[in-house]
Amino acid sequence: MLQKAPRRTRERILELSLRLFNEFGEPNITTTVIAEEMNISPGNLYYHFRNKDDIVNSIFVQFEAEIERILTVPDGRRSNIEDVWIYLHLMFELIWRYRFFYRDLNDLLSRNRKLELHFKLILAHKIKVAKELCEDLRSEKSLEASDADINAMATNMVVVATYWLSYEYVLNPRKYSEQQAMSDALARGCYQVLSQIGPYLRGDTHLLFQKLSEEYLKKLK
Repeated sequence: MLQKAPRRTRERILELSLRLFNEFGEPNITTTVIAEEMNISPGNLYYHFRNKDDIVNSIFVQFEAEIERILTVPDGRRSNIEDVWIYLHLMFELIWRYRFFYRDLNDLLSRNRKLELHFKLILAHKIKVAKELCEDLRSEKSLEASDADINAMATNMVVVATYWLSYEYVLNPRKYSEQQAMSDALARGCYQVLSQIGPYLRGDTHLLFQKLSEEYLKKLK
């Protein structure tokens, strides 16, 4: 059988760093800790990355590429409420995979100009996509809202999604890395974001939203 080629040291450093940042918080992890966990010398680490910011920025490049794929709305048809639900699931799963960016967001942005600029663009793109999803629902007569309502909804949806894991961390810091606890937290996040548009939904879409919501809330009991 053909054996898989060993992963390059650079890729292994990024994978390990992401895990450590997620588990312990980026401010608590140094390049020395990363080198020790990798069982390599600091010099070997610095051969691949100049400093910790270089590692963070490289992880962010991966994150940015993945989130851009999610934020690409398919052409050819209008979105429905199930599309919004799936979109939120994918978004929260990605946020969880790169959760240190969101948990340590303010600290990271205060000292990393590249992240500051790029994260602003990501937030703007998220709001744009949220507005387009709401406008699609409105055009199908499934949502009744003014342009001002939609602008507010889109912003609120992005605010809740961006800071939801920080909120959950404050509530349950000791369970933050437990799989079931976080699975429930992500489900609650999806529900809270989608609940922003619930009062504006009409007809069959509103009934479907209620059905989806009830199924979700039952799972969380």
